[in-house]
Amino acid sequence: MKKKLLALALTGIMAVSMLAGCGLGDEAGSGADNGSGAAAADSADNGSGEGGTYRIGICQFVQHDALDAATQGFQDALTEKLGDKVTFDLQNASGDSPTCATIANQFAANGVDLILANATAPLQACAAATTEIPILGTSITDYATALQIDNWTGVTGVNISGTSDCAPLTEQADMLHELFPDAKNVGMLYCSAEPNSAYQVGVVKGALEGMGYTCKDYTFADSNDIASVVTSASTECDVIYIPTDNSAASATEVINNICLPAKVPIVAGEEGICKGCGVATLSISYYDIGYQSGLMAYDILVNGADITTMEIQYAPNVTKKYNPEICDELGITIPEGYEAVELGE
Repeated sequence: MKKKLLALALTGIMAVSMLAGCGLGDEAGSGADNGSGAAAADSADNGSGEGGTYRIGICQFVQHDALDAATQGFQDALTEKLGDKVTFDLQNASGDSPTCATIANQFAANGVDLILANATAPLQACAAATTEIPILGTSITDYATALQIDNWTGVTGVNISGTSDCAPLTEQADMLHELFPDAKNVGMLYCSAEPNSAYQVGVVKGALEGMGYTCKDYTFADSNDIASVVTSASTECDVIYIPTDNSAASATEVINNICLPAKVPIVAGEEGICKGCGVATLSISYYDIGYQSGLMAYDILVNGADITTMEIQYAPNVTKKYNPEICDELGITIPEGYEAVELGE
C-alpha cells in the first residue's frame, strides 16, 4: 500500500513539473523570438488590445534638418490618429551603418509593432533584421536600388513600403542648365557608400551630358576624405551637383568653406544641403513625406492594410528654391519662379 501511495505522489509531482516546464518554455521562446512570435504576442497585448499602445521603433541614420523633419512628420501623423495609444523608441545611428544594424536587431528582438527606417542604411539594416515586422521607409530615394529588387513594379512584395524623397531628377538637370547654361564641367559630388546617391547621379549625369556638359564623379568614402575630394572638385569644375546624400548633408559647412571662396556654385538635390552650401534646389517637404509614412503606418496597424502590396509614395509637390546669401556672395541672379529657402538665424 505504501508503495502504491509513493508511486501516486511521484506521478503527481512529475505532472506538475511538466506543466511548469511547458509554461517556462513558451515564455523563453517568446522572449528569444527575433521579430515574429514576440512581435505577434506583443502586438496582441499592446496594440490591438483595449487600452493598449502600439510600440514603434524609429531608426534614423543621422541628425540633420531633412531627416529630422521626416521623423517629426511621421510622429505627428500617428499621434494625431492614435493619441496616447502610440509610443516611439527613437534611435539615431549618428551616420554609422553598423549602429543601424544594432538598432534594427534590438527592435526585432523587442518585438515592436512597426519600424520606421529613416534613410537608406536604416532601411537595409531593418530589412536584414526582420521579415515579419512591418517596415516603413522614409527619405529613401529609390527602393529598388536600396533593396536590390529587379523588375521594379512600385511595390516590394515583402514587409516593406514607405515614401521616397526623390524629386524629379531630370528636372534637377533642367534647373542646373537654366541657371548655368554656359558652364562646361559639372562635378558630381556624393558618398560612395550611399547607393541611392549613385542612382541619382547616374540619371542627372545622363541628362546633363545630353545637354552638352562634361560630367565627372567626385566620391568620398566618409567625413575623413571629404575635404580633399571637394577641393579637387572645386578646382576642376564650373558647377558642382550634390544629390540627396546624407553624408554630404552632414558636411555642408566643410563643403561651403571650400566651394564658396573658390566661387564654385552648388546645385543641391534637397533643401537641407542647399541651406548649407547650395545656390538652388528642387525642393520637397520632408515633413510631408514623413507624415505620409505615418498615415501608412496607421493604415497597417489599425486597418490591417497589407504592406506587401502598398505602393511606394512620393512627395505631392516640388518647389524651386534658392539660397539668397550664397547667391549674393557669388553674384548669381536667380530667375523668377524660385522661392528663398528659410535660413534661420
